[in-house]
Parts: sequence; structure tokens; C-alpha cells
Amino acid sequence: MMTQTAVSPNPEEILNTDFAKELVKQMRALDSYGLYDQWGPDKILDPFILTKERKREIPVVGDPDDVTMSRVKAFYNALSCLIEKERGLMAVPMINLSHEGFGRALITTGKLIVIDKTLRDVHRFGFPSLSKMKDEVDKLLSNAYKLMDEYPQVAEL
Repeated sequence: MMTQTAVSPNPEEILNTDFAKELVKQMRALDSYGLYDQWGPDKILDPFILTKERKREIPVVGDPDDVTMSRVKAFYNALSCLIEKERGLMAVPMINLSHEGFGRALITTGKLIVIDKTLRDVHRFGFPSLSKMKDEVDKLLSNAYKLMDEYPQVAEL
């Protein structure tokens, strides 16, 4: 009897996806001092990866710093850019966060909200691995495209 095991993508393959490339662009755009110019994509995306060990080092209750908030914005900006690239409609991210790290991220195309994500504990924003981040992005984009296909007139307003 054969059992099937899930094959997780190679980190190099994930770094070559459109989303990873766009997220690296967004992070480089935030780098006003040119620090990321010498860094590779894996090092730039490393702060998005929160292993169990890294998560343990971050307090359960805390306020997000500016660097973490800019990472959240870069993540949703990258999603918006992919939607624009794929569908040819302007996608606009809107992020509203309290100083305590709670809020909401929306991405709209026209008058249609294609992504609506509640944000909690933003000071601990991240993913267990690049593979998990890719899975989350794929899920968000799939749902967004589905909504745009279902309501094209609203998305084009």
C-alpha cells in the first residue's frame, strides 16, 4: 500500500514566484538607506518567517513597531500589485491598525472588496515558513479572483 505525502515546495522555487518577487520589490521600496541593496531575496523575506522559536521570543501582548507595520503594508501592497498585474484593474490596499496591533486590511478593485482580513497581534505578524506564506497568498488571491469573476461590473466601477 502506497501513501501519498505532501511535497512542500523548495524555498528556491517559492522565492521565484511572482508574489515573492513583488514582496521583495515592496520591501526594497521601503528601504530608504539602501541596506537591502546588498541582500538577497531570502534575507529580505526572512523577517516574515516566524518559526516557533522566534514566536516564543516575542511577548504575547505588545504594540507593533514601525518596522513590523511596514512589513504588513508591504505584504498587502504586494497582493494588490499581483491582482493588478493579473486582472488589469487597479487594486488598492487599505490598512487600518490601532496602536495595539488590531485592525483590518482591505483590498478593493473598483467598488468591490476582494480581500478583507482582520488583523490581530500584528506585533507577531508572520508565517511559520515560506511555504505557509505561499499557501496563504494563494488562498487570498484565489478568493479575490473568484469574487472578481462573480461581480465583474462592481470590480470595474
